[in-house]
Amino acid sequence: MQVSLRLDSECLRAFHLMLLQRLAALPHVELSVDARPADGGIPGSAVALFQLETAIHGLPANGVAKRLPLSALAPYPTRPAASPDLVIDLCGDVSLDGTRVWRVTYDGAAGEAVLLALILDGRTPIARIEENGAAIAEGRLGTEYGGIALASFQDMLARTASLILAAPILPAMTRAARAALPVLPEPAQAVAPPAMPSTTKLGVRAGKALARRIVQKIYHLCYNAPHWKVGWRRTDGRDLYDLRAHPASGWQELRDDGSRFYADPFPILYQGKVTLFVEDYIHRLGRAIISAVPFGPSGPIGRPEPVLDLPYHLSYPFVFERDGEVWMVPESCANGTVDLYRATAFPGGWVKEATLLSGVVASDATLVEHGGRWWLFATVRDGGGAFSDALHLWSAPDFRGPWTPHPRNPVLIDIASARPAGRMVEHDGQLLRPVQDCRRSYGAALGIARVVHLDLNGMEQVVETILTPGALWSGRKLHTLNEAGGLEFIDGSGIAPRWKKRRPSLT
Repeated sequence: MQVSLRLDSECLRAFHLMLLQRLAALPHVELSVDARPADGGIPGSAVALFQLETAIHGLPANGVAKRLPLSALAPYPTRPAASPDLVIDLCGDVSLDGTRVWRVTYDGAAGEAVLLALILDGRTPIARIEENGAAIAEGRLGTEYGGIALASFQDMLARTASLILAAPILPAMTRAARAALPVLPEPAQAVAPPAMPSTTKLGVRAGKALARRIVQKIYHLCYNAPHWKVGWRRTDGRDLYDLRAHPASGWQELRDDGSRFYADPFPILYQGKVTLFVEDYIHRLGRAIISAVPFGPSGPIGRPEPVLDLPYHLSYPFVFERDGEVWMVPESCANGTVDLYRATAFPGGWVKEATLLSGVVASDATLVEHGGRWWLFATVRDGGGAFSDALHLWSAPDFRGPWTPHPRNPVLIDIASARPAGRMVEHDGQLLRPVQDCRRSYGAALGIARVVHLDLNGMEQVVETILTPGALWSGRKLHTLNEAGGLEFIDGSGIAPRWKKRRPSLT
């Protein structure tokens, strides 16, 4: 199959080379490049902003937005095929009768200058691939680095590549296959993209970026940051899946001593007792372990005690009971693996039973049994990009594996609803999935999504509720929801002054 990639030779980037390399790895694809100069490039003032951000934030110099010489295209023919079967148009200027053309757009307009203008305007753009005017794939792009234009730009370029590679490259598609393409939980609305800010406005932004970075430095001298906190309550038969709002009684906090924080609460009812597992982040170490604390009718009994400590960062202790034993899949993306552990002396004595996935940067792996198979949900940092916007699935006949990647990965690209936020539950005959809404920032809000379709053809969900912090749950974050034994847990952000006298980590 002859595929031609249309790009602007005047701003060749590492993103283009990465995309070419991954397209070339597809079976039965022969690549060529249409690298004629195009209009609408990024102005020099934006390049200067990128350089300043690189300096003040210590960004790597080899990101996907790095400019490359045209010689980098040497492995690929730089003239388009005489009659390509498919043109992937990144510039928005290709019009060929009788040829399939994929036009890549951001909020309805093409080009990297449009993408950057949307980022500078504070938007989370909808990227679409259109063929003959019809969208064949779309995703809501995002970043964990809001406010840093270059980091956001690179994250969204990387996820654009993911979207292109996940789209159906072969022309013949069954109706069922087209219906299973990734879709957003709400329809994209056409909004005119903003104009690129003037040189003066970009200069003002650069000055504010420098000032903001200085303030951040001062803040980190005075406070431990980030600092999360866990909230808990008795449900009395009405959980958040029933209420779809914070309870009027509010939440009690699992106290910490200020030198550490607790996050990612996962309770389990085992042998008639509730035990809560948490990410236990020690500020002086700069990484987390997994700790556990028993809960009684009045709250925690004692303080969380370490149960799993490894040389790398651990979080999201996904615990479940099966075959009379307790198992855990903690997040270990820092190790590039998803591992399964078994408790030999509950709540401790964890021994590694299997590596479920390897060579993958997977966040918040969440398992569920559905439709006669086990499914593993996780967001994947595929080819760089954000940690929270690309949902991948794997399936297996047993939770121990072997796990097979979903043929349509990523099944969803959406910074507002891709990343897991706790166990999936059956509720009133429906499969509900807590999700993280990271549009404003990482873990900023909690969504409840209803899974309406899940099989080897794809996954579809509808986000029904968004919960945010407020009077009944203070802080700026809310990103986990779990329940066990009539106790419900969430987490969010807190403030921990460095100079404050440490208090015992008891309630």
